[in-house]
Amino acid sequence: MARPPVITVDGPSGTGKGTLCSLISRWLGWNLLDSGALYRILALLAHRNGIPVAEAAQVAGLVRDILPDVRFISAEGDEPVTVILDGADVGALIRREECGSAASSLAAHGTVREALLAWQRSFQRPPGLVADGRDMGTVVFPDAELKVFLTANPRERAKRRYKQLKEKGIYVSFDNLVESIAERDRRDTQRILSPLKPADGAIEIDTSTSGRDDVFGQVAEIIRKRFDLSAVHNIM
Repeated sequence: MARPPVITVDGPSGTGKGTLCSLISRWLGWNLLDSGALYRILALLAHRNGIPVAEAAQVAGLVRDILPDVRFISAEGDEPVTVILDGADVGALIRREECGSAASSLAAHGTVREALLAWQRSFQRPPGLVADGRDMGTVVFPDAELKVFLTANPRERAKRRYKQLKEKGIYVSFDNLVESIAERDRRDTQRILSPLKPADGAIEIDTSTSGRDDVFGQVAEIIRKRFDLSAVHNIM
């Protein structure tokens, strides 16, 4: 039996991966996987349980406790994907900068990545999957039918993040935000395990000067050419 199709969207934070994946999953009616949220949830649970992120083996042990209780719900417009843990929306908690930094550190540990790999792949269910992350096309779903890699310059990504935080009443130093994003890029691209890079055959799109609708339009046109979308309606 043929496995359900997969579309992967990889790239650094602030490039619009979450928004794009949410739009695609709603448009196609496919399942959604926000892989980065899993690492953030692990970081949150490690903090709650008093486990330092450096203790990778202990943090990996938390995986079997959270896997049955995590769901992703696609959102409308530019709203972030809703992340449900134990029946509660934890999106605001896991999107804090300190949680993102801890998640990036956890992602460098092989024990943590291995613990999450099989569960990530379990999201490949009918009618299809849209997977958002950093190694979806290179490691988790190397045979995906379509691979997309989004990029954007660090200052533009910092502007977007700064705007998001300000709208939520959270005020941070813009310069510190730029530095934090640049440092995370260095960690993600230089780590030995599953470094952040375009997958073989991935279509690269620079979103620095492109809006949500433009990026979605580009990817939607590619999807139309690769998949049978006779039953799909147009949400845009």
